[in-house]
Amino acid sequence: MEYIQAPKEPKESENPFAHLPKNKDDRDVHIIHRGKSIYIVLNKFPYNPGHLLVVPYREVSQLKKLKEIERSELMENLIFGQTILEEAFNPDGFNIGFNIGRAGGAGIPKHLHAHIVPRWEGDTNFMPVIGETRVLPESMDRMWKKLYSIASRIKKS
Repeated sequence: MEYIQAPKEPKESENPFAHLPKNKDDRDVHIIHRGKSIYIVLNKFPYNPGHLLVVPYREVSQLKKLKEIERSELMENLIFGQTILEEAFNPDGFNIGFNIGRAGGAGIPKHLHAHIVPRWEGDTNFMPVIGETRVLPESMDRMWKKLYSIASRIKKS
């Protein structure tokens, strides 16, 4: 219902990626991991269960505008996010990438972010194609709890 009732397009002045990390309650905003310059969060509008976003704290619109430390940490967190999802769901594969610029499909073009989407054989169905609806078997809160727990355990090891 959150997906159905939520506004589809953020107002141009709004940037949820800048506001999410200001909330200190990771569960409330579904942040899985906080790094020095990058954080990992569950996508509020996921394509598949476990769809993660890897986001720099700093508002940057293009990869070339990232500082060297941000580039390095971004790659490390793409790997970390994939590792979390492998342990949590054992997917058959992944889509990992960026939508840069509105024409490139970016919903928030002024704040670069990477998608990590777990995929399973046969997971594409008619719901997102015809009905513009996604079927998700688990709530965001339950998903956060599972992934946050795995991320915390992996970081300690």
